[in-house]
Amino acid sequence: MEYTHLSEFALRPGGLTLWHPELHPGRGWAPDDRPLTSVHAQYCRETDAGDPRPGRGRWIGTIFELDAPFDAGHWRTTVRLWHARHEGLRTTVDCDGPEPRRLVCAPDAVAVADTPVPAVATPEAIHAYLAEALEVRLSPLVWPHCLLATVEHPETGDFTVLVAADHSVMDAYSQAIVILELRTLYREVTRGEQVRESITFGSPADFAALERSSAAALTPGCEPVRLWQRFLAGSGGMLPRFEPAIAPGSGQPSVLPQTSVSRKLLPLNELELIEEAITARGHRLSVAVFAALAIAYRRAYGYLSLRAIMPIATRPDLQWLESMGWFVNVVPIDITLAPDPDPDSALEATRTALRKSRVANNATWTRALELLDCADRPRFGISFLDIRVLPDYQLVEALRGHTLRSESYSGDEVFFWVVRAADGLRFSTRFPAAFPAAEMDRFLAEFTRAIGEFAGQPPADRVRVVGPDHTSTADSARITTAVAPDSTVSDGLRESAGDPALAGVLLTSTSEFADAGRDAHLAPEHEAGRRPAPAVAVATPALAGAEPGRASRSGGVCDRTGQPGAVPDPAGQGSALRTEAPRVDADAANPVAAQLVSAPAQG
Repeated sequence: MEYTHLSEFALRPGGLTLWHPELHPGRGWAPDDRPLTSVHAQYCRETDAGDPRPGRGRWIGTIFELDAPFDAGHWRTTVRLWHARHEGLRTTVDCDGPEPRRLVCAPDAVAVADTPVPAVATPEAIHAYLAEALEVRLSPLVWPHCLLATVEHPETGDFTVLVAADHSVMDAYSQAIVILELRTLYREVTRGEQVRESITFGSPADFAALERSSAAALTPGCEPVRLWQRFLAGSGGMLPRFEPAIAPGSGQPSVLPQTSVSRKLLPLNELELIEEAITARGHRLSVAVFAALAIAYRRAYGYLSLRAIMPIATRPDLQWLESMGWFVNVVPIDITLAPDPDPDSALEATRTALRKSRVANNATWTRALELLDCADRPRFGISFLDIRVLPDYQLVEALRGHTLRSESYSGDEVFFWVVRAADGLRFSTRFPAAFPAAEMDRFLAEFTRAIGEFAGQPPADRVRVVGPDHTSTADSARITTAVAPDSTVSDGLRESAGDPALAGVLLTSTSEFADAGRDAHLAPEHEAGRRPAPAVAVATPALAGAEPGRASRSGGVCDRTGQPGAVPDPAGQGSALRTEAPRVDADAANPVAAQLVSAPAQG
């Protein structure tokens, strides 16, 4: 599954129709006392109600080919039932007061309208038409916040489906699971079968109440906020940037869209050899990815530390396993390596740095920054996703499933999405138009070289036997635990719910988080219904003989050496989200990281 722009999807010609929900005559919106999440409320406050293109740089979506003949009536019913199922899609906001308020409509209040566009039939014309429509019509302030399109292909007896939404009602995990959900729902409708009901389609509004309670419990002295404080201090009180891309005027929007790159860096056979070597060293692919990024950042540009934000999925209970909504938090990562690290020390330092970020898992990042008087927004973010944790990922690949991001016009944002795909290692990025593409190519070459170096033979004393408690990311075997035996959870999700790779999810990208090597503390934007385990932070070891830090152009010294202060176990400080749970084994597999889905990061 690639994470690309709509224009990069090889669309086949056909008959285009737009689909959107609307309220039945006489039906309306009702105020709801449940709050918006912190990030949703901030997102609405920062949106210009007069912007003629509110979706520009904001909408996200999914496109795939549905392997069934197109029937307009059945599809209309499918879309209506989908909206009835998900309260998040039947939610909008009232921004007339000092704080945005939630409005909801009843499941039976929604009808579905269609708009055929017969004059637009070629791939190029469809791409252009949809890009324009989505930028103009999708907004966090105006319902509907989700639009769909179909392109019928009569000659092959199937059709292409586009689902596009404002970020306020969809995150990266939602983008991934909607493919099979709509396929299953359409099949049930066409066959006249009973539509599956489940406790796992919980409302994002219920999660929002939980999140706001947790955010209110944060204080300036609690450990998660102190972690953020130390992180901000490393870049002059601001969130870190991708330093090489900073230039005079880069903080202003560009007239040109950002450059987008989506590339397969390693074929499957080479990647599997690397995975075997990494497992023998006692680590996971996700740790190797972040370590290789840090090495490449140093080799290409001379920076000692890789500092960025990382989105994590926040689905802390089974009830939100299949929900459509925006379940996301952001944590800081700061990876500092020795000047010329060997593979094992680089992996261990990276694992330690990623474990350190766990302290902030349950702490709402917008509230933490507010307590620290930081009004900055994320400019540099990294996500990793192992696509194999998604149910029936091979079917998703067969349906040509792609997750989409809209074109950004930021002059200073850089985001990476690294995906362990079914066919190898894929890398997607967007970066300012003013930053030379050749410079990013150089960075990607260094990253590919660095991750390949982990395939070297590890010292004998580093080799670990991977058994039932140390499941290899390359091992497709599942360790299944009991999930409700009835049909309330789909087969694929029932199997995944017992996967140790998904244990201990706070929530999480896409996606869905960075497995800190042998820890299962961060899960994908696919959380499997288990509640989070207590967070434990570990001090980063001193880096003996490290070279002086290179000054950060965004303020302060971005890259520093020496030993950061030890972070004690916060014992759940400042987190109302934390619930009692058995400690997840430190060696349980967790091969996945969420795709970037924070609001400012756009996802």
